Amino acid sequence: MQQLYPHPGDVDQATLVDLYAPPPEPSVRVNFVASLDGAGTLDGKSAGLSGPEDKRVFGILRMRCDALLVGAGTVRDEGYRALRLDEQRRRWRLEHGLSEYPTLVIVSGRADLDPAQPALADAPVRPVVVTRHGTDTAHLEPVADVIRAGDHHVDLATAIGRLRADGHAQILSEGGPRLFGSLTAAGLVDELCLTVSPLLAGPGAGRITAGPLAPTPEHLTLRHALLADGQLLLRYGR
Repeated sequence: MQQLYPHPGDVDQATLVDLYAPPPEPSVRVNFVASLDGAGTLDGKSAGLSGPEDKRVFGILRMRCDALLVGAGTVRDEGYRALRLDEQRRRWRLEHGLSEYPTLVIVSGRADLDPAQPALADAPVRPVVVTRHGTDTAHLEPVADVIRAGDHHVDLATAIGRLRADGHAQILSEGGPRLFGSLTAAGLVDELCLTVSPLLAGPGAGRITAGPLAPTPEHLTLRHALLADGQLLLRYGR
């Protein structure tokens, strides 16, 4: 892997981990992969756009977060398993003052999740489900804590405030597109880590963002650009 910007040169594993250090203040970081022509999935999943180096960064981002925020549709569509890390990453977290595992947080306006789904039932630490007031969560409460925020839709700002109050300062979101769009519209995205895959997917696939329109476009600054196996790995921040 090579760094193209701001300091050209080869990147080893230790440097790569440092390059993805979160900001000192609490933040929401979003991670996505997309094709050259803007597709967020191939055959309905993001895996076909990824590669070994993208997956390496994917693992580092999970290793460095306090909580992983993901939409219920993505949990189902991508077949999320329990949020487990290998021994080396768990040891790194403990050595750097983090809990052994990050907490999985699933956003579901209808709370229509299967409590037997592995991401919930096999989780090494109790997950959190974020939903609206008035939804029935009795089937989820044996396997997850519940945060209620908002009446007609999930109030993400309130939910993230609750997560931070519970000690989850660094939040990583892996989507899906509607959650990314809602975070953007609410002005909650502090960073975007975007891998650009050297593929032309053609028409049909959706973008990495969807949902409500943002009030105004938001400008982000390029923090670094990496190149690996033809993929560009970009980090943008406020």
